[in-house]
Amino acid sequence: MAQTLEQLRAQNAWEVSQKYDKEHVNIAKGLPALIMNSGLMQVLAFCHEKKKKHEEVATDLRIWLVKRISGQPDASDPGFESFMHVLLKAQPQSYQAINAEAFAWLKWLRQMAAARKGGE
Repeated sequence: MAQTLEQLRAQNAWEVSQKYDKEHVNIAKGLPALIMNSGLMQVLAFCHEKKKKHEEVATDLRIWLVKRISGQPDASDPGFESFMHVLLKAQPQSYQAINAEAFAWLKWLRQMAAARKGGE
């Protein structure tokens, strides 16, 4: 029996959050609000500019989104610039779907990362 999309999101969030520390968790917790206030592209640009742990969380988000967009579970990170070009050229309906998927995945990431670091 195939996993549901929610299970796939949860599994991916659990796996990527394995390498996170407390700062990563705080970043993951803040990203949904930042996206709501500024937009997905602006937040990805902000994370890219901040580098280090912000970029690590943004990279995990990009990889997840590319997997969902492409339908290829083994897709890799296309990089910041390539992904931004995809978003810049996306039709409004596609962009909204990507944005919605980002929120859905980040919901899981926030919970899984916090759960993993809760005992520290």
